[in-house]
This record gives sequence, structure tokens and C-alpha cells, in this order.
Amino acid sequence: MTVVTDLYTFALLAFTAFFTIINPLGTMPIFMTMTSSLSKQHRKQTAKKATIVAFFTIIAFAFSGQILFNFFGISVDSFRVVGGIIFFMMGWDMLQARLGNIKHTKDEDKIDAYVEDISITPLAIPMICGPGAITNAIILMEDAVNITQKIALILVIAIVLLITYLVLIGASKITERLGSTGNKVMMRLMGLIVMVIAVEFFFSGLKPIIIGILNG
Repeated sequence: MTVVTDLYTFALLAFTAFFTIINPLGTMPIFMTMTSSLSKQHRKQTAKKATIVAFFTIIAFAFSGQILFNFFGISVDSFRVVGGIIFFMMGWDMLQARLGNIKHTKDEDKIDAYVEDISITPLAIPMICGPGAITNAIILMEDAVNITQKIALILVIAIVLLITYLVLIGASKITERLGSTGNKVMMRLMGLIVMVIAVEFFFSGLKPIIIGILNG
């Protein structure tokens, strides 16, 4: 009975942590602005690819993240700094409404390339699978005391990303209702918010690095 209780407690902890960190509802407006010019099919394709890539990336880091970080001599703080720079560049493009340029072309290859590009970076990494999710996966995998808890952790990650996928798919209907003008307004607004998030990301990673250098 204690083992089952511990499993439920661990699974609930993992679900709460991942859902809060990944924050599908917070990702939705950014996804909407980045895919506003795409068809419903391409938006669905983008959401699917982004969540699948995020899932396998989180799982990969959960099992080997600490080893990789130690091998390459990098830290989560460095990941935050790079994530902040990527976010800032993305936010700047959104503020200039540059992400909607794809709608001016009928070239299917260019649309597919755009979907491929944004679904991996920045949607999958670092938006869905960011430093927080990676760190959380590494810590919880180390805390999992047996194979049952490890399997439960993988299932929890899959469930959270399935919810994320469903939320992003639901964003398509909102995007269609907003129309062209509404999407441009939201794009600029979210661009500003993304740039603020980027600054927070950047300095939350840079501060420990600078402190480490000064103390060293």
C-alpha cells in the first residue's frame, strides 16, 4: 500500500511540476501568432511535430542530461542564457510582425520549411522543452527510486505534452476568429511579452555564472 501511495505521490508531483513549467496555456498565444498565416492542417502539423520533438528531448535529457552536461562542461545556466537570446530574437521578429511573411507565398516547399523551422526551434526548444523542463526531468529521474516510478515519470511527461498538443490545436479556432488584424495586434503584444521573458531567462542564467566567476 505504501509503495502504491508513494507512486501516486511521485506521479502527482511530476505532473504538477511539468504542467506548471511547460505551461501549455502560456505557450498557446505565442503559437497562435507564429502560425497565424498557416492553414489549419499546417498548424496541426506544427503542433504535432513540436510536441513530439519536445517529448523525446525531455526523455533524452532525463536519462542522460547530467552526463551530457558534465561531458561538455556546460550548465543549465548556460542553457538559460542561450534560450534567452533565442527568445529575444523571436520576440523582436514578432514585434515587427515579420513572422507573418509566409502567407504571401503559395510555395508549398517554403511553407513546409517554415513549419519544420519553427516546430523545432523555438516551439519545441526552448519554448516547450526549456531549461526548467530539462532540469526538472533530470532531477525527477534521479529521484525515481525504482523502474515503476521511472515509467510513471515517462507517462506523466507524455500526458502533459498530449495536453499541450490539444491546447495548441484548440488555438487554431481562436486564430481563425481573430482574423488578420487581430492576429497582427496579438503578434506585436506577444512579441513584447516574449522579449520580457527573454530578458528574465538571460539574466537568471547569467547571474549565477558571473557570481561563480567572481567567487572563483
